[in-house]
Amino acid sequence: MPWKRAGVVETNTSTTYRGSRLFFKRDQHKKIPKVQTKGLSFQVLNGEFTKRLFDIFFSLSVLILFSPLYLILALLIALSSQGPIFYIQERVGKNYKPFYCIKFRTMVTNADEILVQMMETSPHMRQEFETNFKLKHDPRITTIGRFLRMTSLDEFPQFWNVLKGDMSVVGPRPLVAEELPKYGSHIEQILTIQPGITGLWQVSGRNDIPYPRRVQIDLHYAKFRNFWLDLWIIFKTIGVVIMPKDNGAY
Repeated sequence: MPWKRAGVVETNTSTTYRGSRLFFKRDQHKKIPKVQTKGLSFQVLNGEFTKRLFDIFFSLSVLILFSPLYLILALLIALSSQGPIFYIQERVGKNYKPFYCIKFRTMVTNADEILVQMMETSPHMRQEFETNFKLKHDPRITTIGRFLRMTSLDEFPQFWNVLKGDMSVVGPRPLVAEELPKYGSHIEQILTIQPGITGLWQVSGRNDIPYPRRVQIDLHYAKFRNFWLDLWIIFKTIGVVIMPKDNGAY
């Protein structure tokens, strides 16, 4: 396969460690790639400075090339429902530094009040939200919002977060504070790097992945991240956006 020629090796993750080596269980359903770097040129490309340069160049390119689409989506959001074009939420960044994550708004403006009512009247919805921090069949999502989520275009404004230095193009999931306890002691290592617009979890099943596995995937990336793995994830992400599986994200 093409990614194998780039040095990608498929492995299955586990939280079992011996020294500095990570051992993988065979009973996992999904496989996660680990890129093995060889030679000095590979090592030079794996530094934070190089990653930051790539983030700036890639984000500027996307924002400039897709600016017409950006404006069209903003107009559709404004026309389809009342409320702001953007949804801004505080997330936890590198070294626990909070930042405001920007997305296109995909829900009605009183979404929080509706959520409280749904959780009070439906134990099933309460359990689903407390487990995944989202609902698979969420009535608060607008028509254009459903399309944006299916194609992941709601995350397009996050390239501004990348330019500001809050996020990276590729990294672990940007978490809200309420999610941190689910990561246990692993959160310390995961928050040593910047969260990303895309990452291993997005190309490994996304919302279909149970929470413990999400933690393993983010931890795996934090331990084995490198430039070539980032490129592989970006190419995989393009495929996921163009041909979303099972109606994409929710």
